[in-house]
Amino acid sequence: MTRLPVALRDTAARIDAATPDRRDRAVDALRAFAVLGVVLGHWLVTALVADGRTLHTAGPLQHMPWLAPVSWAFQTLAVFFLVGGHVATRSYASARERGTPYRRWLHARLARLFGPVVAVLTLWTAVTLALLLSDAEYATVRTLVKLALSPMWFLLVFAALTTVTPLVARLHPLWPLAVVLHVDVLRFGLGAPDALGWVNLAAGWLVPYTLGAAWTRGELEGRRSGWVLLGCGTAATVVLVAWAGYPAAMVGVPGAEVSNLNPPTLAAVTFGLAQCGLALLLRDRLRRAMRRPLAWAAVALVNLSAMTVFLWHQTALMATTAALLPAGPLPGLHTVPDGLGWVAARLPWLVVFLLALAVCGAAFRTWERGGRRRGRARPSTVVRAHRPMTERAPHV
Repeated sequence: MTRLPVALRDTAARIDAATPDRRDRAVDALRAFAVLGVVLGHWLVTALVADGRTLHTAGPLQHMPWLAPVSWAFQTLAVFFLVGGHVATRSYASARERGTPYRRWLHARLARLFGPVVAVLTLWTAVTLALLLSDAEYATVRTLVKLALSPMWFLLVFAALTTVTPLVARLHPLWPLAVVLHVDVLRFGLGAPDALGWVNLAAGWLVPYTLGAAWTRGELEGRRSGWVLLGCGTAATVVLVAWAGYPAAMVGVPGAEVSNLNPPTLAAVTFGLAQCGLALLLRDRLRRAMRRPLAWAAVALVNLSAMTVFLWHQTALMATTAALLPAGPLPGLHTVPDGLGWVAARLPWLVVFLLALAVCGAAFRTWERGGRRRGRARPSTVVRAHRPMTERAPHV
């Protein structure tokens, strides 16, 4: 019993010692928070309900809309794009200083981004074919595949923004924010086609991405910018939800007429501005907290496996749900999420999902490092060898 804490402290100390002094540990902490927020959010608001031979998705916010404020804690994509924009623009500036051509820089980043996707697509292609050949309900197959591949939209958006990093490195965030505002006025105020909203898929996430670029330029170092973003973003979100008819939930709700995320709305963007402001205000505290070897080791290891966690967390949920169907319906897993009883029953299942995700991680971790088997990294070299996750990054 005494050896385990000593071993953990020793490993944490080696990871801490291997971390270059110039590394901004607050960036890694924010990234880890963003990834874990997305994962926990999906596990809490996504349920697979058995209806005869068919599985369909349901969510507690359908039946308990008053729980919508809980979604605010788990919709952390804006923080990820903030960090992503910061690291990408910093990386590109460094590449230019070294004389690295744009094409080579971009190829390296996109290769690290999409390499791990191959394993997900391969597995789910095989699973889909097996389910269809076994005469599974088409609605069930569609539900499972849609959930498994839902993280891919994030990769595509992130890849697109990465591609145009040199063009947006000096773009002021107010420009894409203005695009989002005009698109929503046209959609919700003037009756324009809903398809116009997909313009916001790029413009909406470009707002925090360009904030990250402003961070790189040193324009967000003072606490005043954090307070302005937090205050204005919060006030705007409250006004939009309370008086402009935007949904209170900042995640997708099955069956809802309007989603704040699919595509992003002005409310989602202003909410993201508030989150970015809070993230900027927490930087100094996070830097101090990350001086503790155990805390830093945990953050470093989350970042090291971020792509695996992001790409496989929905598969872990579905594998657990499907494997236990013969024993069901189990409360919190197969049952309709229509009350607080379901929420209480759901919480213990998070541990099971985590164990299933650990199995996925052990099986597919190699793909996160480029699809080639390499010697197992020693704890003392984990951080030194690890490139920032936004250079290989996943998000929801």
